Amino acid sequence: MAASKLPDKGQTITEDGTLRITNISKSDGGRYTCLAKNHFGTSSSTGTLVVKDPTKIIVPPLSLDASVGQSLVLPCEVSSDSSLSPIFKWFFNGKAIDFSRQEHFEMIGGGFAGDLMVRNIQLKHSGKYVCMVHTEVDTVSAAADLIVRGPPGAPESLVVTDITDTTVQLSWDSGPDNHSPVTRYMVQARTPFSIGWQTVRTVPDSVPGQMMRATVRDLNPWVDYEFRVVAINSVGVGEPSTPSKQTRTKAAVPKVAPVSVSGGGGARGELVIMWEPVSEEQQSGEDFGYVVAFRPLGSSTWIQTVLVSPDASRYIYRNESIAPLSQFEVKVGVYNSMGEGPFSRILTVLSAEEEPSEAPSRVWARAVSASEIEVYWQPIAPGSSSEKIIAYEVLFWEEGSEQSEAEAARVIDTKALLSGLKGSSAYQIAVRAQNSAGLGPCSRALNITTKKPPPSQPPGNIEWNLSNSKIFLNWEHVKAMENESEVTGYKVVYRQNWHGRTSVLETKKTSVELHIPSGEDYLIEIKALTEGGDGTSSGPIRIPKIGVGALGVTNPPCD
Repeated sequence: MAASKLPDKGQTITEDGTLRITNISKSDGGRYTCLAKNHFGTSSSTGTLVVKDPTKIIVPPLSLDASVGQSLVLPCEVSSDSSLSPIFKWFFNGKAIDFSRQEHFEMIGGGFAGDLMVRNIQLKHSGKYVCMVHTEVDTVSAAADLIVRGPPGAPESLVVTDITDTTVQLSWDSGPDNHSPVTRYMVQARTPFSIGWQTVRTVPDSVPGQMMRATVRDLNPWVDYEFRVVAINSVGVGEPSTPSKQTRTKAAVPKVAPVSVSGGGGARGELVIMWEPVSEEQQSGEDFGYVVAFRPLGSSTWIQTVLVSPDASRYIYRNESIAPLSQFEVKVGVYNSMGEGPFSRILTVLSAEEEPSEAPSRVWARAVSASEIEVYWQPIAPGSSSEKIIAYEVLFWEEGSEQSEAEAARVIDTKALLSGLKGSSAYQIAVRAQNSAGLGPCSRALNITTKKPPPSQPPGNIEWNLSNSKIFLNWEHVKAMENESEVTGYKVVYRQNWHGRTSVLETKKTSVELHIPSGEDYLIEIKALTEGGDGTSSGPIRIPKIGVGALGVTNPPCD
């Protein structure tokens, strides 16, 4: 049976008795009664229809462009019936955003606003965003597209061709531009000698974004290079391409001459020439070496020698006929398997000077102890030697030995302390000067005898008495043997525990009174004093931290 229409427009009753209202408005609100009749009777049911204001998105999200690293807000604000509670949901590329797991996304606002905050935008955030709002009676949504622009992706398929000694040809394919066109490319290179990647010069100087090839120039010959390409757009510098395979440029004649050429010094009859070696990076080929050329000042003929070591930095020409401090013009060149390279600029250097011709004067010495002798002398006057004195050498040997067996002490002063000598022993001492050419003649040998050694017997029968903060010490006098130095006094060395600061007290007596803080352990040693040096120590005596009136005895005499 066809559905019957009610008088009001938009209201129809279906076959099962359902009332359908379309294009509903406020005027449709009210009480509705459904009445059913048959031959058995009549039945009815009444209900109330409440019409709410529709939910509308009044501030929808807008499609935007953004750059990597920026933050933005996609708005979503609605108007709705005051009796409804809208619920906001956001979708990204068709998937609901889980705000508890997405650090870049946050929903802000509240009530009738559910804006989406996107922080620190990345390329992966490009796409479609949908704001969906649910109420108890309706659902609305609005969509927007977000385009994220970032630095370009890495160029691809880098190829190196047309290799010469100083240039190579590079070609590559573009990578993704990440929504911002590439404006230019930058070429970088790395060698075993460089610190990381370095930007290199190209033809053209600036490679435009639509060009995917370039010639790299000003390379060093015979060097292993790796290359990579970096794309740049208005947003920033992109990731570099995968490095090329290592490529060696072709060999060439060396172009760099040695620097810091100098000379001078050495032994008599020598001409010393020095320079800073050319780095491996600039040797330009195999079999690299140096050509050293020199000539007396005023001569037109060069004397040349070849050094095959690439690490050479010094050459010494020896000829006894060379006068001291003669002037020579020198230059140093380079070569490799491809040919000879340039020479350094010509420099004037001096041959070696003459050894000192004079010996130090007024040499005298004194025995300090059984094991030490101090030696003094008058320095050689300026101008007496062809160059300045750089040191003095003191020779010393026991009387009865040969000078060839002498020991030597080298000093830059005009005095020396000789140590480690034997007691009661006679020594011969001579002094000679040294300059850059070598050693001069020795002074006349001087005889000096070391003092007798100190007594080998330590102080004995040591007694101590501790009272408050005082320690009273006394000991037995040390008697020197005939071959030992006489005792002139005693040295008392004391310190707190093993690591405390050491204090020293000297006395001519065989007893001493020490003032020390109470309540601490102390270690005490006693030595005899002689002109031959300190005698044998008594060994450490431990004074414990005990009360008043403590007594102690070491080395007690035999009964």
